[in-house]
Amino acid sequence: MRLTLGLSDSARTRPLADGRVTIPGVESEVTLMAVQELFNHQMVHHTFDVCEFPLATYLRSLERPERPYLAVPVFPSRHFRFSCIFVSDKSDVVDPGDLAGKRIGISVFDMAAGVWLRGILHDRFGVDRHSPTYVIGGLESPYAGDEHPQLYPEGFSFDFERETSLAQALAEGAIDALVTARAPSTWPDGGVRRLFDRPREAELAYFRDTGIFPAMHVLAVKRPLAEAHPELPQALFDAFVAAQEQARADLFDSAALDSVLPWQLEELLETERLLGADYWAAGVEANRPMLETAIDYCVADGLIARRPTLEELF
Repeated sequence: MRLTLGLSDSARTRPLADGRVTIPGVESEVTLMAVQELFNHQMVHHTFDVCEFPLATYLRSLERPERPYLAVPVFPSRHFRFSCIFVSDKSDVVDPGDLAGKRIGISVFDMAAGVWLRGILHDRFGVDRHSPTYVIGGLESPYAGDEHPQLYPEGFSFDFERETSLAQALAEGAIDALVTARAPSTWPDGGVRRLFDRPREAELAYFRDTGIFPAMHVLAVKRPLAEAHPELPQALFDAFVAAQEQARADLFDSAALDSVLPWQLEELLETERLLGADYWAAGVEANRPMLETAIDYCVADGLIARRPTLEELF
C-alpha cells in the first residue's frame, strides 16, 4: 500500500521521514511541514492520507455526517502551555485570576493550546472561560480571515484585530494577554512578559495534581482507508511508537548532541524521574484521563455539541 503522510518536523517524526522506522506493509511518502502550515493545508485540501491533526479539530470532525477521519492513539505533540500565556507590561494583569474580563489575543480559537488553557484557567484559577474578550488575529500579521474553517461558539465575546499583529497589539497594550502556541516577537524585550514567571514549577504542580500531560495533536487517517484496510491503524500505531522510542534513544548518543542542550540526556532522565518513564504514553487507557478532560473542555467551550466516548475516537 502506498500512503502519503503529513507530519510536523520533530524528533518524534524524523525517524519515519528518514526511513529508520518503516510502517509494515506500507510504502510511505512523508512530508514534514511547519505545524500551522500543515494544519491549514490539510483542513482545506485534505491532501494527505495520514496526517498529524490538532486534537480539538479532530473532535469537531466527528460531528460531521461523513466523519472523514479516524484517529490512532499516538500523540506527536504534547505541551503543558503555562509558558505560552504572555502579558503586556501596560496591563494590570499580575496573577492568572486577573485575566477575567480582559482582552486576550489568540490566533486560532480551537487550537489545542487555547482549549487546554481556557480549561485550566477556569478549573484552577477561577477564570470563567466566557468572561474575557477573545481577540482573533495573526500572531505576527493582521487578521486577514481564517486560514482553515473555524467555529466561534455562542456565549463568547470575540473581536478581530485587522490593523496590526497580536504581538504588536500586546506590546502596545491594546490587548492584555496572549495565548499562543509560539512566543511573540515582542517577547522578551518588547514590553511583554510571561504570566507565569517560572512556568516549569507551575506545570509540574499541575501534573502532580492531575497526572495529565496535555496532548496537542493526534494522528488521524482518512476513514475510508482505515475501513478498507483494518490492519492499517495498528500498523501506524506500532510505527509511531517505534519512532518515539528512536527519538528517545537518540538522546543517549553523546558522540554529537542531537540538540543544543548541553545536558540533554540528563534533562531526559530528570524529566522521567519527575513525570514517570511513560510520560509520553501511547494508547487509549494510558491517556484516558487526559482525553476525557480534553473532551470536557471542548464541550464547555461549545466546540462540540456532545461528549463522544473514547471508543468513538479511535
